Amino acid sequence: MTDARTAEADPPWEGLRGHDLYAACMHAARMGNRAAMDRLVAELTPLVWQVARGNGLDRHTAEDVVQTVWLALFRHLDRLADPRALAAWLITTTRREAQRVGARPSPVPLTDELAESVPSTQPAPEAEAVRGDRDRRLWQAFARLPQRCQELLRLTVLAGRAEYRLVADALRMPHGSIGPTRGRCLKTMRDLLEAQGGSA
Repeated sequence: MTDARTAEADPPWEGLRGHDLYAACMHAARMGNRAAMDRLVAELTPLVWQVARGNGLDRHTAEDVVQTVWLALFRHLDRLADPRALAAWLITTTRREAQRVGARPSPVPLTDELAESVPSTQPAPEAEAVRGDRDRRLWQAFARLPQRCQELLRLTVLAGRAEYRLVADALRMPHGSIGPTRGRCLKTMRDLLEAQGGSA
């Protein structure tokens, strides 16, 4: 009983970070340790969420995808060959699930008669046209970036500096290189925008 209390108060992943933390928690989770599962969820849900949202999902759909991805992981804990690659596995699985969900048919549009009777909460057409043109140019420039830059920006643009460690782990890059690399990617994107006559 004393040993159990000690293990609970001082879990084997205490003090670890990054891949080492994930590997220790994965090992404990495979043994049925609920606290280890909870730690994984707490550490990596921001990463899963950002990937889901970065694939164009709305908040409600992204929440469903996050839940689906964690359920998939815990159903297949014993099948993940390298626990140290957990973050990369989560990114790949989340992206695939987001793309699968995003490929579902869109709802049938409203009829003109019904649409006319519903008060509009959308921006004025002029403002929407400006925003649409800006977004189109941004995404065109983004699509011309190297794949590595696209991946890095997707994971950091919503995360903020607090989550750079997770991004570094997921992309297997040194933590200190995330900021400078992101800066270079953004500069490249600004150059592309200026070349096509626009700006961010």
